[in-house]
Amino acid sequence: MIAPADSEAPFISHLIELRERLVRALISIGVIFLCLSPWAKELYALLAGPLLDKLPQGGQMVATDVVGVFLVPMKVTLMLAFLIALPYVLYQAWAFIAPGLYESEKRLVLPLVAASAALFFIGMAFAYFLVFPMVFGFMSKITPEGVAWMTDIEKYLSFVLASFVAFGVTFEVPVVVIVLVRMGVVEIETLREWRPYVITGAFVVGAIFTPPDVISQIMLAVPICLLYELGLILARFVRRATEEAETVKALE
Repeated sequence: MIAPADSEAPFISHLIELRERLVRALISIGVIFLCLSPWAKELYALLAGPLLDKLPQGGQMVATDVVGVFLVPMKVTLMLAFLIALPYVLYQAWAFIAPGLYESEKRLVLPLVAASAALFFIGMAFAYFLVFPMVFGFMSKITPEGVAWMTDIEKYLSFVLASFVAFGVTFEVPVVVIVLVRMGVVEIETLREWRPYVITGAFVVGAIFTPPDVISQIMLAVPICLLYELGLILARFVRRATEEAETVKALE
């Protein structure tokens, strides 16, 4: 019979390892944040570039909070520090869970984690370089005569973060499709039958998670549909590779 102390030892060791890896991840973010903090104002200006380029000549952003001119650039710097440290943070998470996975699971999980991070970054870049200029350009053109169009820097940061999350999560659609098919939750044929509902749902999601303008809604909905189709194509290859591996294993 195993003593209670012996059974608790592995659990405690896992907790200690988890704490150490969390500390390493937080330290990496903190070090990068401290290195970037002297350029906090420049980093915010870079983030605000798509809006500043579309403001009328002489237009500017405003800060209605007393400490907003300090806190908002610091928040932007912290966000950038997290993104830069994300590969290392993901590595720490992977190093913690990898020993408990089978080899077949490792071969699937690691590429999916890497693809998820890459797709999230691509979604953010899509919002920054394509969506923001079009949305802000549209807003500047419909501004009524005699109205000074400007925004508070805190509200702008909230808008940008919400957009980054919305587009970043949206670009994870192929990974979700692959996981569902690989785990046997749903068949590819069923996902094809769901295509009309996905298209409808994409525009609903675009209406909920984007500003109240048609351009940004369409620019979120269209990638969802295209990425859904990409997920179906990739899931077909994953299923085929899985079936071949199972056939070889059965023959052995």
